[in-house]
Amino acid sequence: MKVFPVILTVTLLINLTTYSQTAEDSVKAAVNNLFTAMKNSDSVLLKSCFNKNSVLQTIIQSKDNVVSVKNESVKDFIRSVSSQFKGSLDERITFDVIKIDGPLASVWTPYNFYYRDKFVHCGVNSFQLVKVNNQWKIQYLVDTRRKDGCEN
Repeated sequence: MKVFPVILTVTLLINLTTYSQTAEDSVKAAVNNLFTAMKNSDSVLLKSCFNKNSVLQTIIQSKDNVVSVKNESVKDFIRSVSSQFKGSLDERITFDVIKIDGPLASVWTPYNFYYRDKFVHCGVNSFQLVKVNNQWKIQYLVDTRRKDGCEN
């Protein structure tokens, strides 16, 4: 009779572990779709990565250390990416931190960016994703860009 509570506890722990791995994997897949779409110049896949009213921004630091934030529309981003030759854009990311709370996920991904196999810059992407209709969508993406301190 004392075995039942142990089995129940183990079963619940396994289910919770599986759930969290699945949630994290689905968030990673949503982020990876963005970079697959970029690499393949795939406007349809790229558009599917974003939620409506998504925000794209880049933090820029000038040579004299003035910081500014540049906004870009998702529509312009998709147009720009889809105009490239397939394989021209290659952003290589690593997943550093992923936090999930229900329908909200926050993802931090350091990256190196290559254009036509030539290193261009590195930085960090910070994603905010929202789970809409059971799919993770990018709601907010802000990145940094630099040429110093990169591991390429």
